[in-house]
Amino acid sequence: MKNLMIMAVIILSILVSCKDKKKSEETPEMATPTVALETEEVTYSTDSVQMKGYIAFDKNKTDKRPGIIVIHEWWGHNDYVRERADMLAELGYTAFAIDMYGDGKVAEHPGDAGKFSGVVRNNVPLATARFDAALNILKNHPSVNPNDIAAIGYCFGGSMALTIANTGEDLDAVAAFHSGVGLPVMPNDKLKAKVLVVNGGADPFIPQESVTAFKKAMDSINADYTYIEIPDAKHAFTSKGASALGEKFSLPLEYNAEADAKSWQALQDLLNETFNQ
Repeated sequence: MKNLMIMAVIILSILVSCKDKKKSEETPEMATPTVALETEEVTYSTDSVQMKGYIAFDKNKTDKRPGIIVIHEWWGHNDYVRERADMLAELGYTAFAIDMYGDGKVAEHPGDAGKFSGVVRNNVPLATARFDAALNILKNHPSVNPNDIAAIGYCFGGSMALTIANTGEDLDAVAAFHSGVGLPVMPNDKLKAKVLVVNGGADPFIPQESVTAFKKAMDSINADYTYIEIPDAKHAFTSKGASALGEKFSLPLEYNAEADAKSWQALQDLLNETFNQ
């Protein structure tokens, strides 16, 4: 009897071991596929200027997905805007970091940044033409569903995204971060997109009167929008290089990790709600 019990225990142990081994062999097949980031340098143009952009997407994802245009800060098309495109690609979107200045031009000084951004901001037809040239590239990318398009932007890029949406551009969603809201084209009944704005409560570049006017205009057309103000966050709070630039040029720029995380989550919520990702 004792020998029979010992044999039964041994057989049971073998069966359990085989079952566990089968599970361990199956687990890799059931695991979530890893992201394989694919990036592309893109040259495109309008009648007046050639532009240099950057597309990022997950090549392991086989179905067509929403496309997101990412518009740079007033410094120009730099590494920061490309990092944001990569982050969106990792979430399952195809992201296109576009160039609004032409030739991939980047400012090294606030004075130049102001000049470069002013040329675009003060000429809405020019800004729209450059945006549309990029939009055409994105919609025709093989990974993109051309019916699902959003635009986001930081600082100058945020105000450009909002402005272009207000001209009636066919966008599903727009998000702006540490962005001015006293816009060249204010909200009107041409606006089609859901809108998210996340700004810092300690940002002197965004006067409270402009926020009040923006909200009033959005409310007057019953726009679908969310405006988030993060207390104590200064200008450029999403950029890790902001604090150093603030010190270098004596500007109220400061990275804020908590505000950065909160705004990024708000963006994901907007995109998930819009595209049911």
